[in-house]
Amino acid sequence: MELLASILSILALATSAIAIGQPASLAFTSIEGGLKLGGSGTASAPTIVIDSKDWPGVTRAGNDLANDFGLVTGNKAKVATGTSGLANTPVIIAGTVGKSTLIDSLVSSGKIDVSGIKGKWESFTSQLVSNPVEGISSALILAGSDKRGTIYALYDISEQIGVSPWYWWADVPPKKKTTIFALPSTKTQGPPSIKYRGIFLNDEQPALQNWANVNYGGKFDSRFHARVFELLLRLRANYFWPTMWNSKFYVDDAKNGPLADEMGIVMGTSHTEPLARADKEKVKPWDWKSNQANLKTFMQGGATRAKTWETLWTMGMRGDGDTASPTLDAKSLVDVINFQQTALKSVLGVSDLSKTPMMWCLYKEVGGYYQAGMKIPDDVTLLWSDDNSGNIQRLPVANEVGRLGNAGVYYHFDYVGDPRNYKWINTIQLSKTWEQMHLAYRKDATQIWIVNVGDLKPLSLTKSKEIPISHFLDMAYDMSQFESPAGTDPWLKSWATREFGEGVSTGTAEAMATYGQLIVRRKYELLNRDPFMLSTTNYDEAATVLSEWENLQNKAQKLYDSLDTETQIAFFEMVLHPIMAGRIVQQVYINAARNKAYATQKRMSANTLANDVKAAYAQDAVIQKRYHSLLSGKWNHMMDQLHFGYTNWQDPSANSMPGVTTIGTTAPSTGLMGVSVQNSAASTPGDAAPTLPGLTPYTPENRTIDVYLRGTGTVEFTITPSVPYVKVSPAQGTLTYPSGTSDIKAVVEVDWSAAPKGTSTASISIKPKTGTEVKLSLPLDNFAVPEDFKGYVESNGIVAIEMAHYTSRTTGPGSSSLEVIPNYGRTHSGLTLLPISAGTQTTSSGPKAVYAFFATSSAASAKVSIYLPPSFNVNPSSPMKVAVALDKGTPTTVTPVAAHTQGVMPGGWSDAVVNGARVVSATLGKVDPGVHELSLWLLEPGTTVHRLVVDLGGVKSSYLGGWESGRVGV
Repeated sequence: MELLASILSILALATSAIAIGQPASLAFTSIEGGLKLGGSGTASAPTIVIDSKDWPGVTRAGNDLANDFGLVTGNKAKVATGTSGLANTPVIIAGTVGKSTLIDSLVSSGKIDVSGIKGKWESFTSQLVSNPVEGISSALILAGSDKRGTIYALYDISEQIGVSPWYWWADVPPKKKTTIFALPSTKTQGPPSIKYRGIFLNDEQPALQNWANVNYGGKFDSRFHARVFELLLRLRANYFWPTMWNSKFYVDDAKNGPLADEMGIVMGTSHTEPLARADKEKVKPWDWKSNQANLKTFMQGGATRAKTWETLWTMGMRGDGDTASPTLDAKSLVDVINFQQTALKSVLGVSDLSKTPMMWCLYKEVGGYYQAGMKIPDDVTLLWSDDNSGNIQRLPVANEVGRLGNAGVYYHFDYVGDPRNYKWINTIQLSKTWEQMHLAYRKDATQIWIVNVGDLKPLSLTKSKEIPISHFLDMAYDMSQFESPAGTDPWLKSWATREFGEGVSTGTAEAMATYGQLIVRRKYELLNRDPFMLSTTNYDEAATVLSEWENLQNKAQKLYDSLDTETQIAFFEMVLHPIMAGRIVQQVYINAARNKAYATQKRMSANTLANDVKAAYAQDAVIQKRYHSLLSGKWNHMMDQLHFGYTNWQDPSANSMPGVTTIGTTAPSTGLMGVSVQNSAASTPGDAAPTLPGLTPYTPENRTIDVYLRGTGTVEFTITPSVPYVKVSPAQGTLTYPSGTSDIKAVVEVDWSAAPKGTSTASISIKPKTGTEVKLSLPLDNFAVPEDFKGYVESNGIVAIEMAHYTSRTTGPGSSSLEVIPNYGRTHSGLTLLPISAGTQTTSSGPKAVYAFFATSSAASAKVSIYLPPSFNVNPSSPMKVAVALDKGTPTTVTPVAAHTQGVMPGGWSDAVVNGARVVSATLGKVDPGVHELSLWLLEPGTTVHRLVVDLGGVKSSYLGGWESGRVGV
């Protein structure tokens, strides 16, 4: 028990070096029964023993581990092929069962137990063994079930001692160690949850290509791929689609194919490149109908070239250049695949292909062929695709589960195409990725997960895009760590601990969760779509969103400032840069929209905002240069991607700033001073004096009054409420343009203990020293909800509800329930039906969530807007369904996505993807003042809702649907 307690204590101290989500086999302080492997100063480094007959990739990973010991302790480990002469040296013996004589002898002598991994895919065991061989008193044994099992075991030790998988691609500094001990314990890992797990490098121009032009002579050669493959293996991935825009993987460098096989990477090609042939190699015309003989020769040649290397063969074909073929149909595509299988049997010398991995990607129009009744051989994996925007279109249904080839998912973190390219920096919400991939896993799409990551470093391997890649591949490796819908946040904290240290882990995880919430609202490339999405008047929406970005950047900057210089570089690349760069783009577009709105009110601050837009736009180039200058230009060109000024789906020819308006400085005849309030575009004097939005004791947001200049000059003013229980701050001010402050925002507060009960109206006078006085009305409603009430309180005819803030929940059959996904959607959280196996639910017995609200208004026909992600009906015969009911009323069921042909997007898809939400509505009926309950049912697994907005007649036009209403009793 004392030894166990000691081990647990060490583990508690060593969490920063544990592979994310996996058990530890090392400690970093002395432990009874442990083996000291190395340390700083004069301490000896271990010798890593690898049989010379083992896989070359195992030896390569062993050499990487030896170097990693040097990085963290200052003492590089040695690599040997035998155990003689190692009596006084710490020893790690690594090898593959059935390939390493050393490991096999340990198995046969009973020194190690490999029953938990033998014959399993990519598994390994780590065991501290006494007297493993003559002359060695103790050794850490790493035994793999196969080549990659052993490679993962070696890189697992690297990660535990403090070398991040991103040490080169994101410049994460190794975590120094003064001592390293192997724990007296055994651990087993594998097999992975998903058999083939990898990335697709795509859309590599301009950034990655320009960088490669400088560093690799313009081609993605074996030196480049060695770096990529090492990263993938350290991330426990195994599958790779190479660049295709202007590249030929096997031709550009003859070493590429052998290198992948040696290192342990399973090669594939994209959905439009059959049988290991690159798009740029294709014979012309690329047409099965008119050029079949040449296409057959071409495809068989690809199989012949790659036959000696581990390959997952891409089957089928599409049109030339990643397009639909004008002559292919379901029948001819069956002929293509039949030929390809015949060619593989011939080239590989096998009579059947049951052990030959093959996949057919049902991408875009190809899904339509399958829906038309196309019969696919059972040994070919059906690789289902998302819509290029992170929404999986289809997953296996009952008669497709259990196929020999199984199923998989092709997912996107980057895309070129409709509705608009997104290639610049990370726009991925991790909780959304979890929701989609957890659904895929539970729907048995477990053979292949491959994600399009775009331009490698600028879009995926840094600037926070390595976060979604790490997250995706960690899920693919061990989904058991991600069963909880709340699992993303602790994963983020563990990731931040590994990369930057425990001291900033919580803050970094919070920052990146917030970033995901902000960026899922709309991708950077779409921010210039007219009309601008955010309201510049209602709910202070535009200004509040900009404040959210500014607060996020301030938080990230403080975290950055707290770090040592070395770690700051990695933090800048992965966290601070995307937040800063994102804030700049948001500031440019938000303030350009505010500039236009202010110009119509003749505010002099319109000119100030015009200058702010120009300054922020210039800042974009400054931060790009800062990135390109890191580490003496190591990543120069990685930020070359254009991101301002899109007019259609394709990249603009150059970045361009949005237009801004500069107004004249002569005051209008209505006076130098102007006044405006929330939820109104009016400028007074001139327009009719607006009424301030009403206030209650439960209204969460402030009420504000903007006082501003409409020309050059100076104005002194006072603000005086008509009643003592209304306070305005500041109560007076001086406006000056152009040399001073031209706008002042005054905040209105109410002392509810002194205000009269019930409804009343106060007036507020804004009086300039010279000029026209403005009087505003402020409606007040001083009421109290019932003492035992818990829930939302209406304000001004709206109840905006966040999903995590339910009043109560009930479970359904088989423990089905509605579970919260934190940091999901555009504002707060999501609610989803779990488990995925729950099946179709009914409103009579299914789980429901209840949201109580107190209404102060009457509505003859209230309605509720239901905010969902842009998801698809992954089972066409069981489409997503949502039901709502008010109080004891009859539930209303809504089907958000109508039936559609596979490969053709459903109605409303483009707007849903652009907006990061699909909004549907239902009528609730008559609402009277008082307590009500809104019940919500999700009737199909895969249905997620991330917001409800009840309209009692007061909802204003906005993008996000207003900010969350006030709550009591919580």
